[in-house]
Amino acid sequence: MSRTQHTYVEDLSPGSGRCGPRAALASDAAALGLDGEWRFNLAAGLRDTTEGFEAPDFDADAWDLLAVPSIWQMHDLDGAAPYGKPQYTNIHYPFPVDPPRVPDANPTGEYRRTFTLPAEWPETGRTLLRFEGVDSAFAVWVNGVRLGDGKGSRLPTEFDATAHLVPGENTVAVRVHQWSAGSYLEDQDTWRISGIFRPVALVHRPEGGLDDVFAHAGYDHATGMGALRIEAGTAGRVSIPELGIDIAVGETVRVPVEPWTAETPRLYDAVVATDTERVSLRVGFRTVTVEDGVLKVNGRPILLRGVNRHEWDPDTGRTLTVETMRRDLELMKQHNVNAVRTSHYAPDRRFLDLCDELGMWVIDECDLETHGFGPYGWKGNPTDDPQWREACLDRIARMVERDKNHASILMWSLGNECGVGENLRAMAEWARHRDPDRLVHYEGDYDSPYTDIYSMMYVSHDDLELIGQRKEEQTKDPANDEHRRGLPFILCEYAHAMGNGPGGLADYQMIFERHERIAGGFIWEWIDQGVRRRTDDGREWFAYGGDFGETLHDSNFITDGLVFSDRTPSPGLIEYKKVIEPVRIAIQPDRRTVTVANGYDFADTAHLRFTWRLEDDGLPVADGDLDVPVIAAGEAVRITWPDKLAEATVDGERSISVHALLAEDQPWAPAGHEIAWGQTVDGPATATGPLEGAAFEGPVAADGGHRLGSAEFDALGRLRAIGGVEVEGPQLDLWRAPFDNDRIAWGGPSQADRWRDRNAALDRLEHKVLDVDAGATLKVATRVGAAGAARTMDAGYEWAYDPAAGILWLTVSANPLGEWEDFVLPRLGLRMAVPKAFDAVTWFGGGPGEAYADTRTAARIGRYEATAAGMQTPYAMPQENGSRIDVRWARLASADGTALAFHGAPHFAFTVRPWTSEDLDAAQHPHELVERDRLFVNLDAALNGTGSASCGPGVLPQYRLTAEPRVFAIGFTA
Repeated sequence: MSRTQHTYVEDLSPGSGRCGPRAALASDAAALGLDGEWRFNLAAGLRDTTEGFEAPDFDADAWDLLAVPSIWQMHDLDGAAPYGKPQYTNIHYPFPVDPPRVPDANPTGEYRRTFTLPAEWPETGRTLLRFEGVDSAFAVWVNGVRLGDGKGSRLPTEFDATAHLVPGENTVAVRVHQWSAGSYLEDQDTWRISGIFRPVALVHRPEGGLDDVFAHAGYDHATGMGALRIEAGTAGRVSIPELGIDIAVGETVRVPVEPWTAETPRLYDAVVATDTERVSLRVGFRTVTVEDGVLKVNGRPILLRGVNRHEWDPDTGRTLTVETMRRDLELMKQHNVNAVRTSHYAPDRRFLDLCDELGMWVIDECDLETHGFGPYGWKGNPTDDPQWREACLDRIARMVERDKNHASILMWSLGNECGVGENLRAMAEWARHRDPDRLVHYEGDYDSPYTDIYSMMYVSHDDLELIGQRKEEQTKDPANDEHRRGLPFILCEYAHAMGNGPGGLADYQMIFERHERIAGGFIWEWIDQGVRRRTDDGREWFAYGGDFGETLHDSNFITDGLVFSDRTPSPGLIEYKKVIEPVRIAIQPDRRTVTVANGYDFADTAHLRFTWRLEDDGLPVADGDLDVPVIAAGEAVRITWPDKLAEATVDGERSISVHALLAEDQPWAPAGHEIAWGQTVDGPATATGPLEGAAFEGPVAADGGHRLGSAEFDALGRLRAIGGVEVEGPQLDLWRAPFDNDRIAWGGPSQADRWRDRNAALDRLEHKVLDVDAGATLKVATRVGAAGAARTMDAGYEWAYDPAAGILWLTVSANPLGEWEDFVLPRLGLRMAVPKAFDAVTWFGGGPGEAYADTRTAARIGRYEATAAGMQTPYAMPQENGSRIDVRWARLASADGTALAFHGAPHFAFTVRPWTSEDLDAAQHPHELVERDRLFVNLDAALNGTGSASCGPGVLPQYRLTAEPRVFAIGFTA
């Protein structure tokens, strides 16, 4: 086929031959789904396409069968990968930046399908061929006649096929191009993949039917009245039997209603009907406003506890089932998430149906991103080039028209990371004119001249505090500055959830809740976008950028979600759930009271029940129900302890916890699901430690070594066995396998770079024994440093045995030598190795999951059990993980009952794994880790926090582990 017939691929037009955009409607008009197996051929580029493939008599029997919808690069990746492989880039375009041109090497999928038009298909009216999503440009033929072409991958496109359909068998042919001029508008941070990835259908449009419907459903919080007006292109009737509504299209009616909110998603079933068609709508009444710089719904301020959500499945890419979409929302609701930004394109329309039903605030984002022009100083940026104006306006129109009937949508977002430009202003004006009842959002223009929301990404905590106080830096234009200071603020992306972290969530939330101007934020992002793979022996792992041989890629920056690729919640999501819990519980032991504060924006607490639990050194003593009255949104009550709790006694460390649970089943979680909890801990620690004046028994020399109780040391004072259990170490450990947040930094050297720097070289430390003194206690002086490093550290070990407690105590003193000022350490603690058979783990301390200095809000004090394997967190790129915080004691046991225990003075952080930190550092994927013949244990006095420097602020000062003289102690028993 001649190249001239492919000119649509590189022209700036959004398409030709298309029908105008309209709402996605549930209609009783005839429809025929065309999903299923299609014949498929992949051409290497425009010059290699198949001549005449669109003809009805073309023989495609030798072509492959490929499912529609699907992504062609996601097929058989562990085998032949016959249709190519995914490619991941974040900012840079995966082709030369030469708009609107794209490479000749442009994978092109050719699809064919025959279908039978049902005999009962209406003979009058029109029949449209509807594509919900095709990446990135495509042309369509029916029975050999070209209907047109389209761009705008994540938006619907319809063609009028009426004149070209015949009774009986018909043929549809589609040619899909991976790259097009439209690709310059779709530079989102995600996999570059292609195909007909959303459903395809024939839909009938009856004469006198309802081509488009727009439901305006507002709510007056002062009167409790809802106002309904339905726009349509033809006359008809509107009915909502539950409300007694029966009005004409275009008429306004006001009736008492229960409003829709994300907490109380009240929907009313409406029918819009003409003589030839009935359309069903689910109407939610709500009003979105900005008042005095505060975002309000139904007259009340709201706080968005949000996530950014890409559409992703590790096996099918951007093709999702409704069940997967529902699972996403159920997980969000279960973890107290109340808002979604549809980054960075309009989602499958069925996802928005579920948001309406289950309750979720939505920022609906246009399929527009031009981030790849940023490295070129935004020269030629389409959002400020008049030649691209039609394409930009087309995208906002198709999103707004499709999604305008969803109560869940608060605002329209113009796109993401597009710089600034007049085309964005034109889009905002179009959206505001078409739908004056919603707000307009865009992050990339910080002056905010044409938006209703002031929005930024990855703002530091200090700068966020200034924004909350309306003390942010001025804009260049005083008029814009005045406008912007009157806007609510949203962190549309923050707390980059890449690898271990993000840290500082609780600190962000405190600022959100302190300033009404700040309407909350959206974590980047919801899901790790890993591609499921399997090794030859069947082990599962998840691929990221570079794993498919790409020359240009951004590595594992694609795996930065609160849930892992298989939708298992990460420790970050557990932390976020606790940080944003909508009910705050504080326990006051001195007053014997509990304060419960309702942080919901609208809902009272009638849907919750409350329980309490008392533990003694982590063991349950008593529990029961807590009688809490129904608390209105924004209110709090103080309850006296029940007698059973007040009268209970404990001998050890007392912990009291109170839990807010669902009282009844909800559509997204069963009764008993925990929404919030509070805990208080007091009483004596389980071990006092050697610094509290216990009596000690001195060491006894034996065979040139030393003995202390049941512990055996070599001549250099190194512990070799305790209670007959052979061990290696412990010795001072300053290194950890860097988090993603340690090793990635924007605009300067990363924390891991500083740690590996020649003057510190913490990743290759050596230990030198300077002196051994076997006196009343066993004292060992050592120096720790690396070859060529200017920074070293003296480490002193003092061993003593407490026969009364049967605990061997080690006191460690660490003293930095050299230029350590303002230097942050990864960790400060002990590392040792024990037999691999000791893989049954029990501990009393923080749990059940990992926690670090700035990710500890969700850690509860209790007794926990796990295996060594269960102590690991399987991040897509291996890194430091699995540390349990505030551990009082921990115990490792083998199958024969032999055990080794560790004791805090009073607390330590505890990690056990079947590989070393160096092994974690060297591996690129979890399946590359090879278990050693021992287990490696870390007993840490402190660890540096996690922060979110991989894209955002680093570790806050209060969570940094600075290099300074420190003393800590750990006890051992066997």
